[in-house]
Parts: sequence; C-alpha cells; structure tokens
Amino acid sequence: MTQNFNAQINAFMKDVQSRNPNEPEFIQAVQEVAESVIPFIEENPKYKAAKILERIVEAERTLMFRVSWTRDDGNVEVNRGYRVEFNSALGPYKGGLRFHPSVNLSVLKFLGFEQIFKNSLTTLPLGGGKGGADFNPKGKSDSEVMRFCQAFMTELSRHIGPNTDVPAGDIGVGGREIGYMFGQYKRIRNEFTGVLTGKGRNWGGSLIRPEATGYGTVYFAKEMLITKKESFKNKNVVISGSGNVAQYAAEKVINFGGTVLTMSDSSGYIYDPEGINSEKLDFIKEIKNIKRARISEYVKRYTTAKFNAGATPWSVSCHVALPCATQNELHENDATLLINNGVMCIAEGANMPCTPEAIEAFHSAKLLFSPGKAANAGGVATSGLEMSQNSLRMSWTSEEVDEKLHNIMVDIHATCVKYGTQENGFVDYVKGANLGGFVKVADAMLDQGIV
Repeated sequence: MTQNFNAQINAFMKDVQSRNPNEPEFIQAVQEVAESVIPFIEENPKYKAAKILERIVEAERTLMFRVSWTRDDGNVEVNRGYRVEFNSALGPYKGGLRFHPSVNLSVLKFLGFEQIFKNSLTTLPLGGGKGGADFNPKGKSDSEVMRFCQAFMTELSRHIGPNTDVPAGDIGVGGREIGYMFGQYKRIRNEFTGVLTGKGRNWGGSLIRPEATGYGTVYFAKEMLITKKESFKNKNVVISGSGNVAQYAAEKVINFGGTVLTMSDSSGYIYDPEGINSEKLDFIKEIKNIKRARISEYVKRYTTAKFNAGATPWSVSCHVALPCATQNELHENDATLLINNGVMCIAEGANMPCTPEAIEAFHSAKLLFSPGKAANAGGVATSGLEMSQNSLRMSWTSEEVDEKLHNIMVDIHATCVKYGTQENGFVDYVKGANLGGFVKVADAMLDQGIV
C-alpha cells in the first residue's frame, strides 16, 4: 500500500527536511513513521484536515541551555544541555535524559519523537519528550558528576514538574545521576515530588525499574516467538551492549532457558561459546556497574571466551538477536549475516539500533522484527508505574510491578499484531507499532483542538 502513496510521503518528507536541516537521526525516525502513517491518514481524512502528523513532528517546546561546572582541579567546563518536550496530548512529557558526547539536537529529537509513540503504546497517560547533555560521565569523579548534575538541574528545574515533564535516565544517566539531580531539584523547589523516575528504591523509586527495559524487550520477543509456536528454550541469543538494558535482557533470557552468547561495549564484543550463565552475568555487572571497566575484562576470568576488538557481534550464529547498545549499530551487511546464519527473531532493546536497510532486509526475509518503540517500551512503562506509586504514596512489590510490566508488553504486542498484520498473515511490527501509537495520540489531539 505504501507505494501508492509515495508522492504524499515524499512531499511530506521534503518539507520536514527543509525545516530540520542537518538532523539525520530525526529525519530517519520521521521517515519510518511517515511511511506507515501517511497511507492511513489518506484513508482517514479527519487526521489530514487537522494536519495531525505535521503537528506531531514539530516539538511543542525545545529547550537548549549552557551548563557550566568546575572540575576537581579547579578548571571550568562548559557543556550544552537540552530538553525537547515533544507532545503532551496524552499526559506530561515523559522520556529519559542522556549524558554522552554524541548528544545533539538531532539525536534528542529522534528519541523524543519515538517516545511519543512508545508512550502511547503503553496505554499509560504519558506524553513524549527527551533530553540530556553532551557531557561524558566516564572518567569523571563522583564529585565532578555531582557538580555537573547540580548545574544541569539548576536550569532544567524551572521547566519540569510531576504534572508537566517527568524525566528519567538513559545512556550515561543511572541511579547516581538521578540521585544528584533529584537532590538539587528538591533543594531548589523545596518539595519532594515524583519529578524524576529511576529514583533509589528507598526514596520513591520502583522495584523492577532498573530491570524493566531489558525484561520488557525479552517479554515482547517471547510473544513474537509464540506466534511461530517457539520459545526461548534452547535458543542461542546474541546481545549487543553491556549496560542496563543488555544486562537485564540477558538475565531474563537465561531465566527463560535461552543461551546468551555475546555482550559488547564500544571497545568490542565478547563471545562465550559455553554461554553466559547467571554467575558470568554477575561478573559482567561487576565490570560495568562497579568497576566501570571494559567488557574485555571478562575474558581474563573466563578464558574459553574470546574478545573481538572494535567489532559488533552480528556475525555470531544465533536464533534471536537483541540489539541493546545504541542507534544505527546494526547495518544491512550485519542483517545479511544474521539472516544467513539462521536468525528467526530480532527485537530492538535500544532506540533505533537497526538502520532502514537492515530493517528492509529482515522484512524481505519475512522474519520476526520489532522496533524499539514497541519492544523496549517496558522501561517507560515501569517509569509510569513509578509515577503512579509516587502519586499514591505507596510502593508495590517486585512481583506486582513485574506482573504489570509483563501484561503491558503482552498488550503492546497485541496492538502491533492488530495494526500490523498483512493479508498474507505476516506481521509488520514496524507498521503495527507506528499506527497503534499514532491513533491514540491523534485522537487526543483532535479532541483537544488546534493547540
């Protein structure tokens, strides 16, 4: 059907590109959504007349500010901070903060745009936003990270709030950074509110929140496999990344009886032919979370494993691939390798880790492929559950939160199947996620008028 609407899609994208020059990540994200949504809009004129898609691709508010802070040696550093508040039709803006040298407006706009649809799919009352800074916490002392976080929050605090914008963590922003930012917000505003999610469990955080994105990705992949009467049991699984998402995706795969063969970081990947079991995974958590060292440390203890410097793990034969590192990490040639090696299911744990060419290859091979806006929505879903617990001044048990998370991922999968099933029975999860997320936001925007 998309081919019949190429002229409309091309005209729309030409306008978006002219208004957002030099923003390739954002353009890539919009292109994917436009290809799914524009044919639907053409057949549903109420969305076209109100220019819903044109309004969605334009952020409601974009904030950019200077962050000045002092190093331990007394030298002053200057970074750039951002918050893109994209869409509030369904609720307060919700999305992570990323601290990484690669952060720029294009990256954050792509992430914020994706967040609109991801949050909609959770069925929770959450709008879409994203933020961060081009600050690199690696190699910084705790005191330096604290001073940066305090300087960052001093400006951000005037733009966020529990009913306005509720940031969370992302790459480079874990429990330490959330704690420092929350403390500064509390000091400035003189109030204890649920303004950040990913908080410490003993001061308002939710159980299962650190695990949620990784667990949710595997729960979603499990539902995908069920459509083929398959499961994780005795399946070889290749995972990229070794941060929060990758660690807990690996943990849940192991719990489901799968064999995790790889994990990675920016220096390369480890391949363990014997499989990464729970004990080995605990060591990886120690390497990354406590020592903050490189994944290559793994092979010093487990000598049958191999470290492949400067490479990604997609050449390793597997049944399931879970890209959990960063955007555009899996290219067309990687997809070809995976297909030739027998992969049956790919679920994105990271945001947009597969290039458009890679996704096209997976679709052409009629494989199970899910985009991050569906497969990794468990993180923001559990952030929403944390917000609910903060509002109620109560906390749920791990089992209660995990059950709610599992049910949400099952429901998201059902939505993708509803909107993405083609006449031949193939489920286009990209189309399903885009349409499923779009309809709820679009209907809310229609109800709320031209704002």
